[in-house]
Amino acid sequence: MTPYRVHQHRPSIAAAAVVLALVLFAGTTVAHGPDPLIPGSGTLWHPNQVVPFQWQSIAVPPAWMATAIDLGAGDVGESRSSRAAVFVRAASAPAAIAYGGWNPCDSYGIACMDRTGMTNGVFGVWFRPHGWAFDWGNLRWCQAQSTPTNGCYDAENTALDELGHVEILGHHVNFNDESDFTDAIVQYAGHARPKAGWNAHAFGRCDIARLQLEYERIDPANPVSTCLSLGSTLTLGASPTSLYAGDTATFTATLKISYASAAEALSGDPLSDRTVSLQRRAIGSTTWTTVATMPASATVEGAYTLSWSPTVTYDWRAVFTAPSTEGLNSSTSPIVRVSVSGCTGSGCPQSVPRSGGGA
Repeated sequence: MTPYRVHQHRPSIAAAAVVLALVLFAGTTVAHGPDPLIPGSGTLWHPNQVVPFQWQSIAVPPAWMATAIDLGAGDVGESRSSRAAVFVRAASAPAAIAYGGWNPCDSYGIACMDRTGMTNGVFGVWFRPHGWAFDWGNLRWCQAQSTPTNGCYDAENTALDELGHVEILGHHVNFNDESDFTDAIVQYAGHARPKAGWNAHAFGRCDIARLQLEYERIDPANPVSTCLSLGSTLTLGASPTSLYAGDTATFTATLKISYASAAEALSGDPLSDRTVSLQRRAIGSTTWTTVATMPASATVEGAYTLSWSPTVTYDWRAVFTAPSTEGLNSSTSPIVRVSVSGCTGSGCPQSVPRSGGGA
């Protein structure tokens, strides 16, 4: 058994050497990027798999710790923003969480986990007991204190961190000054009260980024983590592309995450419920005019449809301007020309828009 070490107190010299080793091992992983994967452990849970766990029979946590662990497991499901596994406590299960007693943690770890048996639903998480003596002092869990004191560790935060490892998340790689510490829960060394992030109870954006890359988003409307910067691809079609003045053309745009190896499980995924604009320009002009926002399709993921009645020939394109609230790049569709012909006589269509608008 080789448990993955987490939440170790960071002595100023020794820990710096360990952090350097982790950064070098991570290869292309850079600060402010998605969390790396646990080295050598590429196996995922099934999408949305519900993984039960029980208390280890000889190391059952006290009520205050049990509550904190249960809350941490709930935080996984509430903040994963992906099809990653969820964890629930059961009366009997292959996986076990222990408090106190024997554990495989390093001498400086306040908690650790092992996911090597996860293909059979097996994992283990171990918590050091309140009051455990380290070289730097005695471990204090904030939940064990009637009034939390500075220097205590939040057990719910630690449980979420450990279960992030169980998902497959490695330690986030921070800037040297740790100004990005709150971008991730899964850290080499957890912060004690009252340092930044000490009681965070939701995955950070760079935890979510890795979970989305590996497990995909739950729904095409879900935002892409801002810890990512993924390309988007936008296409546009019109039907018909040749019509009489006053006839209606239906424009259909499709927005997806670009196909790319860097996008991993997100590659080619549709993007629903975004803002896609339809633009036109006169033939020979370089100026584009926004005609309208294209409503999202209620039936086709990533599709946007608008009916319009043009009176002259125009070039048309669709435009997606990525918001700052998610990790996507803007995109513009190829140009589509819709040719409009005049018509005279009693059999011609009316020259006014029939639906959606026109001009």
